[in-house]
Amino acid sequence: MSKSSEYASFWEHLDELRSRLIRMLLLFAVTAAVAFLLKEQLFNIVLAPCSSDFVTYRLLGVPAFSIQLINTGLTEQFMVHMRTAMFTGLLAASPYIIYELFRFVSPGLYDNERRYAFLLVGSAYVMFVIGFLLNYFLIFPLTVRFLGTYQVSADVMNMLTLQSYIDTLIGMSFMMGVLFELPVVCWLMGRMGIVNSRLMSAYRRHAIVAILILSAIVTPTTDVFTLFVVALPIWILYELSILVVRVSNL
Repeated sequence: MSKSSEYASFWEHLDELRSRLIRMLLLFAVTAAVAFLLKEQLFNIVLAPCSSDFVTYRLLGVPAFSIQLINTGLTEQFMVHMRTAMFTGLLAASPYIIYELFRFVSPGLYDNERRYAFLLVGSAYVMFVIGFLLNYFLIFPLTVRFLGTYQVSADVMNMLTLQSYIDTLIGMSFMMGVLFELPVVCWLMGRMGIVNSRLMSAYRRHAIVAILILSAIVTPTTDVFTLFVVALPIWILYELSILVVRVSNL
């Protein structure tokens, strides 16, 4: 291939990437705008864990309670609305964004590489969504209920800001989504020969200690029940990772 044809191919690929990026940004803008316009429905979902009517509390038989959030800044509610809508729009557009990126990269892969890449990307996305949903329906509600109703004295009233609530929700959701990538990362490391199931089994006790420490960081609460609720799925993920690595090395 001549230098001119290589140069043309480079700009063709760059133009294709630009077109895909524009489509991804347009879809993100549309989904974020829709989320912004559906303010009432959006925040009915986002603020649901503030009340004992939330499905998780009803299933666990949690006594009735209600957490009242406050606003302390002139522009805070609007900015929280914008950020929440953008985060929701990104989540809604993420399948298409991943699809476009995969379609851009996949022509340069061999058939077997394309299958592995599809399996890797698809599994990573599914595990992220599972971690995100687990946080919203279980871990975050228990954290909110504990911290939102905790008092050192009846004379001290809790006044939680909307800003802190949203920051905690988004931060914990992202962190749990990343933590649920553990089996996918271990599978990839197993295929590369970096780890094996025997090594992971030998260090199981060390992993349990690390999981407990990590769980304590993820959920800033002092009650043992919430710590256990966070640590249990991560430990299950570690055991699943051992199985995944064992199968990948067959």
